[in-house]
Amino acid sequence: MRVAIFSDVHGNALALDAVLADIDRIGGVDGWWFGGDAAALGFDPAGSLQRLASIPDLVRVRGNTDRYVVTEDVEADRTFLASAADDPEQALGGMRFGRGFAWTVGAAQALGLRDWLVDLPVESRTALPDGTRVLLVHAAPGTDDGPGINPTDDDEVVAERLARAEADLVITGHTHLPLDRTVGGVRVWNLGSVSNPKTDDQRAMWTLLEADEEGYTLTRQYVDYDIAAMLAALEESHHPTRTTIRSFWT
Repeated sequence: MRVAIFSDVHGNALALDAVLADIDRIGGVDGWWFGGDAAALGFDPAGSLQRLASIPDLVRVRGNTDRYVVTEDVEADRTFLASAADDPEQALGGMRFGRGFAWTVGAAQALGLRDWLVDLPVESRTALPDGTRVLLVHAAPGTDDGPGINPTDDDEVVAERLARAEADLVITGHTHLPLDRTVGGVRVWNLGSVSNPKTDDQRAMWTLLEADEEGYTLTRQYVDYDIAAMLAALEESHHPTRTTIRSFWT
């Protein structure tokens, strides 16, 4: 059993193409898992959604930006208003993000793929051939948002966030920070990100899961692609949030 797992595409179709080509290069896989954040905060939400929606039997979960794009998150609005009250720059930033999410859902709607985003579940659970219970979730068990699980978190914090896991292996994204950590007998594997990196290594990341009745292995993969071409396409797209998006690389 071989499964390709990746997260946080963020509308970067060039990075996603590089990942898909790399998976073909190693001989393909038996299954595909996607950890959320498909289209928002990138130059090509339409192309990214088309590619993801075309993957047969893709196991997928919802990321926080997937939810922001297609739902009215009143609590998030209140949190933003509270922080913006004391900082006009926060207000301006929030307005730009709002325009970016509207720009993204327009692309999804035009393709008939808005419902693809609406229908994303919060979690997906499965069992590997050796009986290992796996939870795929964007941020942490039970949620697509919040702080996620980070390399700097102490064990008590991680244990609290894993309290609802009911799994032996939890696979996450959200933080864009690769992680392999075991707390309280639960292994947490963060996929890093396909796009919008928060590490010095700016290549697209994905993970190969290989499993049989004897056990499983997880191997992190790094893929080069033309970042300069992506940044040029971002400028040409006139994305409302392109200044923020560009900052992930510059």
